[in-house]
Amino acid sequence: MNEAVKNEVVKRAIRNSFERAAAHYDEAAFLQQEVARRLDDHLDGVKIEPQRILDAGCGTGFGASLLRARFPRADVIGLDLAQAMLRQALLRQRGGVWEQLRARLIPGTPHFQALCGDLEQLPLARASLDMVWSSLALQWVGGGAAGLLASFKDMHRVLRPGGLLIFASFGPDTLKELRAASSGLDGYQHVNRFIDMHDVGDALVHAGFSNPVMEMEQITLTYSDLAALLRDLKQIGAHTVLEDRRAGLMGKTAWRRLRDNYECFRQDGRLPASYEVVYGHAWAERARTLDDGRQIIEFRKPPGR
Repeated sequence: MNEAVKNEVVKRAIRNSFERAAAHYDEAAFLQQEVARRLDDHLDGVKIEPQRILDAGCGTGFGASLLRARFPRADVIGLDLAQAMLRQALLRQRGGVWEQLRARLIPGTPHFQALCGDLEQLPLARASLDMVWSSLALQWVGGGAAGLLASFKDMHRVLRPGGLLIFASFGPDTLKELRAASSGLDGYQHVNRFIDMHDVGDALVHAGFSNPVMEMEQITLTYSDLAALLRDLKQIGAHTVLEDRRAGLMGKTAWRRLRDNYECFRQDGRLPASYEVVYGHAWAERARTLDDGRQIIEFRKPPGR
């Protein structure tokens, strides 16, 4: 199976997982909503008044609501791979009767548009956006660092010069306890791989973005038992979608070993689940032009030559 086919298989598994999770996603998405709030806080010191924003990987639309509250004059496009997620996002954004009536009667009223698409191949025109926001979606891009670079390049393509990309994703220490507890358990992987913050920053630069700013923090959730953690992961569609994942249910012996291994991490009567959250923002290069519209391209001579 070649790499393109492998990526398509994984992508289909991701889409199916979130299609199934959409109806009950918000009931377990407290971490996702908290990260979105913290990402929104990162905009406090950013001077930008976007007219058109993409929420890339919008899920059920929680982030889009934050964006519409912060930038009430902007149109927001919510893009997701799963149609069921987009239906939930539309329900959230339509609001009350008055808001729907106002959108119909007042020309130019900012609106929310749902768009089904892939983060690696955005179905949008070049230089059509002022800002791209993505909260906890980029970790689902296939192909590892190469796939992330492809996604960043496409985001750079759709941003106008001077446009902003701001995002949150998971780093490699995410679910480190579950990874350690399941290591060598049955020959299968039980935790998705996540890209290191420094590699994410490098990908931004190689994609053409300037002035990247990267930050990282660890958020730890606690659970009474392992079953509760796995239940939450399943409810938000975030259980393992790796190529070499187990196709069926875990056997009783493997489950007992996993549960016993995880007990080594119990503290103060609770089991921790760690998440390494990576935040980043960068700007699309602003092209330098002459008065007649011709673009300036600089070639810098290396020192000593």
